Amino acid sequence: MDALRHWWRRHEAADDGPQAHRRRFGQEAEALALAHLERAGLTPLRRNARAGRGEIDLILRDGDTLVFVEVRARGGGALVSAAESLSPRKCAKVRETAERLIAAQPAWQGLYCRFDVVAVTARGDHNHIDWLADAF
Repeated sequence: MDALRHWWRRHEAADDGPQAHRRRFGQEAEALALAHLERAGLTPLRRNARAGRGEIDLILRDGDTLVFVEVRARGGGALVSAAESLSPRKCAKVRETAERLIAAQPAWQGLYCRFDVVAVTARGDHNHIDWLADAF
């Protein structure tokens, strides 16, 4: 679990700018979230799935349920937690993107859908992962 915290410190002073740093940090958080969900028995289907102008970080199967996952990550010193950073507007965008993806995938039509959040927070000497199943 300390991997994200160490990654954050190692790349904090990167000279390629804050946007690239944030993108790499988000990718590392997604990898940690995916590993966490796989250990819990979910089967990965897609990562960074795009439809229209939206993107869903992770799509997995949990038995007969299609799970759309929004990964939120925050480093030390953030004003709000990773979980608290999810806005109603972002939830609506994820739902809209999921509808488009389902419409394009006949095999997914008719499956029960769930929207989860995995919040990854690098705090002090440890990372914390909160998996909020059926979050919105």
